[in-house]
Amino acid sequence: MILVSGGAGVMGSRLVKALVKAGNKVRVLTLPGDPNVSRLNGVACEVVYGDVADAVSLKSAFDGVETVYHLAAVIIACDPSVLQKVNVEGTGNMVTGAAAAGVKHFIYVSSASAISPEGSDYARSKKAAEEIVKSESRMHYTIVRPTLVYDRGGGQEFMMFLQSLTRYPIVSFVGSGRAMKNPVFIDDMAKGLHVIANNEKAYGKTYNFSGGETIRIWDLAHLMLKHQGLSKLFIPIPVPVCRIIAFFMEKIMRRPWLTRYAISRIEQDADLDNSAARKDLGYDPIGVTEGLQRCYPLSG
Repeated sequence: MILVSGGAGVMGSRLVKALVKAGNKVRVLTLPGDPNVSRLNGVACEVVYGDVADAVSLKSAFDGVETVYHLAAVIIACDPSVLQKVNVEGTGNMVTGAAAAGVKHFIYVSSASAISPEGSDYARSKKAAEEIVKSESRMHYTIVRPTLVYDRGGGQEFMMFLQSLTRYPIVSFVGSGRAMKNPVFIDDMAKGLHVIANNEKAYGKTYNFSGGETIRIWDLAHLMLKHQGLSKLFIPIPVPVCRIIAFFMEKIMRRPWLTRYAISRIEQDADLDNSAARKDLGYDPIGVTEGLQRCYPLSG
């Protein structure tokens, strides 16, 4: 039995389908009343409800489980304490529950941002969660750090970036756009994840799941708009100015369209070396030029 927390999400549901297709018994853990569970309609998996931030609600989730994929997390939160409660304490609850139940292998989906945890509250929460996973000696662990995950309609950060590009006739761009990115197509992410389960080569390893093509974020933004049939004027705004704007937006707006977290993700490089995943897992991702063509096909 394999347990997937966050298994009704965009990434989680792809993983669940891949695991089931490969002949595994899969149990999905998701929040009570989660409407996204409809993504699993017709999939031969078990669904249980609980909250990773509530250890008591997780007690029966681990029954008979040999492998855990922990994907459930919060990316954007107005209150940093939510990130602490879900991403850090929630991971602790998952690790403790899994170890107590005799789980053999715990696979944690972290983030490329954990490499530079000083960048944001989210990055710090993911790095702290990684340390919790590593500290449990009763289970084998594997940590995966994806870069920007994309698909048509997902993932969350990709869609937020796309929405920021399409919001106004002119794009006020954060910084010079020199940061190097290597986005990962969601199907490649799912393929890479599903071969980790009980793979001894993966025990005790941290893998970078990036894509097959490095691109400046400035060029990525233009490419994304091209696949929406759009072409816009870009005006670079200095990062210090953007930080000031984001600071005040976060103070007065419930859902600010510019945040310090978003700035950190735009200005930092995320071109991670995925050679270890290629070697151990047969990971072979496509580049973002091909990936966006699959998601948003251009004719001709």
